[in-house]
Amino acid sequence: MDSTKVRLTVPDGIDPARVTGSGDAVLRAIEANTTASVVVRGSAISLSGSPDEVELLTRLFTHLIKLASADEVPAPGDALRALDALRQERSDISGLSDDILLTYRGHAIRPKTLGQKRYIDAIRSNTITFCTGPAGTGKTYLAMAIAVAALKRHEVGRIVLTRPVVEAGENLGFLPGTLQEKIDPYVRPLLDALFDMTDMERATALVEQGVIEIAPLAYMRGRTLNDAIVVLDEAQNTTPEQMKMFLTRLGFNSKFIITGDTTQRDLPGKRGGLTDVEEILAGVDDIAFIRLHRTDVVRHALVGRIVEAYDAFEETHPAHSAPHTGRGAHGRAHQ
Repeated sequence: MDSTKVRLTVPDGIDPARVTGSGDAVLRAIEANTTASVVVRGSAISLSGSPDEVELLTRLFTHLIKLASADEVPAPGDALRALDALRQERSDISGLSDDILLTYRGHAIRPKTLGQKRYIDAIRSNTITFCTGPAGTGKTYLAMAIAVAALKRHEVGRIVLTRPVVEAGENLGFLPGTLQEKIDPYVRPLLDALFDMTDMERATALVEQGVIEIAPLAYMRGRTLNDAIVVLDEAQNTTPEQMKMFLTRLGFNSKFIITGDTTQRDLPGKRGGLTDVEEILAGVDDIAFIRLHRTDVVRHALVGRIVEAYDAFEETHPAHSAPHTGRGAHGRAHQ
């Protein structure tokens, strides 16, 4: 078998440890997932093995060096996701280095998988973007990052965050307090993402000024949302009527981002707003549909394995996915 050798050099001014990871963790992860040989000596990275594998690793280390040059320290998971992306039809991963937003802590938010990159490109290129996928794929977080970045660049005048107020399989009963206090538990994931991107004091001021609005989906009725990025989260818990109502709120200079996980519905016995929406809107221009998968999960590695295990179980035990009459059922038959 033909063998190829390539030698890369980490540029001066870049600590090679940023490329190989803390304690060479990134290097070890790569070595465990390739048949090629990787030898690092100082700033020199020597690759040898089959031509195809060496080409993949050359592109991977070029990507890691680019991240390191931006003062990022890639984690083993980042490297493995990039390697998986390269193995998928020799895809271009250069876009994974593009920043979406620099948080107030100085952390750069950028896509970590090709699926996430397609999601971001779709938002930028379309007025309405639907994104579905399992937990941990960054659907809501990336939507929030796009929205905050657009607000900072003055591309829009406000951000509207909304979601259906549906209990996740539990009846919490009467909740005391003001309207904001009642809905706060439901919109907490949106607030958590917001506070991660801009400091809490600034975010709270923007909410108080109405520049960032957080409201239940029911409060969207009768409105026209102009000059805004509007994020509808947990859209799998909408009804078809609510989805139609929401989509027709679109105003001028606005973008709508709709996210949801169709395997986690909390409206048993009812059709969901995401059930037929792609078929209904298939012939409408300026609307994109993106599906993320377990390979796009960027939380703890165990989350991806949990999603995979549940998918495998449901495929082999279809009876467990049948409709239930009790509150909180999550059957695929209701998607």
